[in-house]
Amino acid sequence: MTTFDFTPLFRSTIGFDRLAGLVEDAMRSDVAGSAFPPYNIEKRNADSYRITLAVAGYGEDDLAVESKENAVIVTGRRKPEGNEVTYLHRGIAEGDFKRTFQLADYVRVAGATFDRGLLHIDLVRELPESMKPRRIDIKASPMEKITAKAKKMIEGATSAA
Repeated sequence: MTTFDFTPLFRSTIGFDRLAGLVEDAMRSDVAGSAFPPYNIEKRNADSYRITLAVAGYGEDDLAVESKENAVIVTGRRKPEGNEVTYLHRGIAEGDFKRTFQLADYVRVAGATFDRGLLHIDLVRELPESMKPRRIDIKASPMEKITAKAKKMIEGATSAA
């Protein structure tokens, strides 16, 4: 596994330490994590996203979605059925899982729905008013006003002569 040293980045930037942690976590989870459950991440519009997990065999009571700090944590715990079954082939996963998705600043969970074996988690980016672009009015400086008055006086004097 390739490792990266982010020390030079920390020497010349301020406030990006979370980014390095996210990269390290992503690299660690890709190697150590399983592919279950499969999922999609959709960008629905400029400020709306959806995570969809394929959780066949799990019921609503078996799933939990938790929003914590800048992450969404999805866990699945199936209750044992109690009857002993002899499988000739077992291709449907039924173990417990925990999947974590890191969220950017100002992204929050808007809701979650469960439909036909798919768990949908809707996310929305809501920038605070102070972060939204705004138009700044440009005002004339006091010196500019004096210069404009003087210019009008000179133009008035030359047209009267």
